[in-house]
Amino acid sequence: MTAPDLRTFETDGTVMDGASFEDYRRPSTLVDSGHPAVAAFARESVGTATDPIDKAVRLYFAVRDGLRYDPYGTPLRREAYVASACLEARHGYCVNKAGLMAAACRAVGIPARLGYADVRNHMTTKRMSEWMGSDTFYFHGYTDVWLDGRWLKATPAFNRELTDKFRLKPLDWDGRSDSIYHPFDLEGRRHMEYLAYRGVYADVPFETIKAGFRHYYPRMYRGDGEAALGGDFAAEGAAEAAGR
Repeated sequence: MTAPDLRTFETDGTVMDGASFEDYRRPSTLVDSGHPAVAAFARESVGTATDPIDKAVRLYFAVRDGLRYDPYGTPLRREAYVASACLEARHGYCVNKAGLMAAACRAVGIPARLGYADVRNHMTTKRMSEWMGSDTFYFHGYTDVWLDGRWLKATPAFNRELTDKFRLKPLDWDGRSDSIYHPFDLEGRRHMEYLAYRGVYADVPFETIKAGFRHYYPRMYRGDGEAALGGDFAAEGAAEAAGR
């Protein structure tokens, strides 16, 4: 087995898996855009839209708000990172929600790939920070979408209900510029900053992400090292936001 590549880069866009542009159009193992449920979700979400930008934006909001953001509910197991499994569960976090976004885009003919970055999150919950042992999220996932001849970042992670509870600005997207986390919350406090990039892939690089998580978050993966934490992330965030 090839050793996981944990290199970082100062800029985005480094192709890590040797993928060709055509690979960003077709199904892959975890970005299973050919799955009937993913295809149906994509068709329903785009509705009558015919313009690729309109389609992509509709898919963004369908993934962002149609699936609850839940970093406590995804076990570190390959099957949890399959796009169709994320869709069925109706919850996920940045990595598997980005995978679903990519799959839905490909299902309606829009090339898409996965990008990863290390970000410092100043607005996580106390329990999450203690579990991670860090305020840095390694391998934060986003979707690169090919629109109007260029790659644009889309980050459909935090659903609107969650951002309201955390007192964060909802992260919108117009399909014409990058959608990345706002640097400040509604009160002007620092929220998110990008530290380094991990490159782009045609499929979710599960083994690399798993190796990275085990390396950077040893506190998280004791015992079987795969179980989800469990709990109500939204409720915790709302309680902490109310107490600030």
